Order: sequence, then structure tokens, then C-alpha cells
Amino acid sequence: MKFLNFTHTEGVRLGALINDTRIVDLTAAWPTKPAPQSVDELIAGQDIALAIAKELIEACGDALRNDGTQHTLAYSEVVVLPPVAAVGRNIFNVGRNYREHIIEGNLANGRPADAFPPAIEFFTKPRTALVGHRAKVLRHESLTNSLDYEVELAIVIGKGGRDIPAARAHEHIFGYTILNDVTARDLQRLHGQWFKGKSLDTSCPLGPVVVHASSIDDPDNLALELDVDGQQRQCDNTNSMIFNVATVIEQLSAGMTLLPGDVIATGTPKGVGFAQTPPKCLQVGQTMRARIQGIGELTNTVIA
Repeated sequence: MKFLNFTHTEGVRLGALINDTRIVDLTAAWPTKPAPQSVDELIAGQDIALAIAKELIEACGDALRNDGTQHTLAYSEVVVLPPVAAVGRNIFNVGRNYREHIIEGNLANGRPADAFPPAIEFFTKPRTALVGHRAKVLRHESLTNSLDYEVELAIVIGKGGRDIPAARAHEHIFGYTILNDVTARDLQRLHGQWFKGKSLDTSCPLGPVVVHASSIDDPDNLALELDVDGQQRQCDNTNSMIFNVATVIEQLSAGMTLLPGDVIATGTPKGVGFAQTPPKCLQVGQTMRARIQGIGELTNTVIA
């Protein structure tokens, strides 16, 4: 099940993507009122809401196979919004979680190649940085000469909790999505920490969908990649993460309550622009396509 938020001719709606071509308008099809109007509201409805959504998706899928179109729209005709995190807290992020990315960053910044973090490095991005699939990313030319990309698997929390053991982390996951951690590298270095350089407006493309956890067999074994104007820049697998999904949840929740709807990005693999020779950072007019196996493609174009 692939859930998303979208607008068409009305306000924000909850949808489900079928065959990567059509959207079921779950808000319109919902049998009771008030109907959920976002993925966050679907998560809040817990198992009862998820069961209704599953029935509607199956029914509309059958209708599509029989040339029915009720409550469905073409994916290409809607405005796709960030699927989660429009309300609530900052987006949580994990830094330096792929070995080869750590090495390339160390070399680019003049550090010893084998200087690995002793523990998970956490930071956040604000909700004001969010944009959705097919949205524009600002170049921020007056602020940075080193705008970069980072494809990441993001966890969406479905059940809150504190001190969650790794063995039970899966019970707290609603699903997974794609996050592109757009970063101003020079601001990151200038301010001595990561928050400012990773928090510019439009620097958090997210989506296009949240895939329910039941549809992902193993989040620690998913291919992920990113290209810029068709040129592949990043290509790896989440099995290269130093800290896997369950460990990330365990350590972030230690002494700190996670809430339904929280988003946790899990780090990026090697191939970022600033670490290449010469650096290949983002320029106006370039298009980023971030893809993760089983989730889909998140596309964004840089504008002035």
C-alpha cells in the first residue's frame, strides 16, 4: 500500500497510488465522515483506519481492472504534497551512516579516512524545509556556493514510544518514504554544526508516497540511487548502513518519546557532489531523481 497527500480541484486529500499511474481518492471514497484527509490522519486512525483504506484500495483496484474510474485520478494530473510531517515536529535525521560516504567526506574535509563516528549522529530539519514530489528546490545563490543532494530511506513512525528495544522497533513503524537531504555544505561548515546548512527552505524533498511497512520485506536491504540530469551520482543498498533501521529507532527513542507521524531519515551513501573531484554541486535547472526499491521515485528541479 502506497499512501500520499495530494491536491486536485479541492483541498488536501488522502490518496493511494495504484500501479504507479492512478490515485485512489481515499478521502472521497471513505465510507464514514469525517474522512481522513492526510496520511497523518490515517496514522492517527490506527488499525481501524488502515483496514478501511485497504478495503477501498482493493475495491478501486478491481474497478480499474474492469475499466471503472470512480474515485480515481491520474497520478500525472495531481499536485503531490509531502506525504507526512506537515504537522508536528522537526524531521529527524541520521548523519554519516554509510561507511563509504564517511570516508569520502573525511577525505574532502581533510580528516583521516578512518575517522568513524563512535555513535549515531542525530540532527533535525524543520518542517518549513519540506517540499513534495515534482516541487522546485531553491538554489539560494546568495547564501551558498555548495548546494548538495543526499538520497535517504526515511522511517515513518506509526506507534509512539520511548526506550524502544531494537527487537520491537518494527512494531512502531508505519512505513517508509524517500527523503532528499539537500544541504548547503559551506553553511554547514561555517556554523560549526549541521542544522543551518540543512534547513534552508525547500531543502527537504520528501515522498512521493509512504509505503506501508507490510509491503517492505526488509528495509535493511533496499537498493537506492540518485541521478542529476540522468547522470548517476549515488548507488548503494541500505544493507551498507552502519546502524540499521531497528538500531536507529532504539537509540533515538532512548529516553526520548517518539510520536506517531515522526519521520527519521537514515543517512546517505557515497557519491555526494561536494566530495567529487572537481565538486559537482547543484545548479539552476538541474533535476534530481531519487529512487528507492519498493517505494518509487522522488523528482525535484533546482530553480533560482
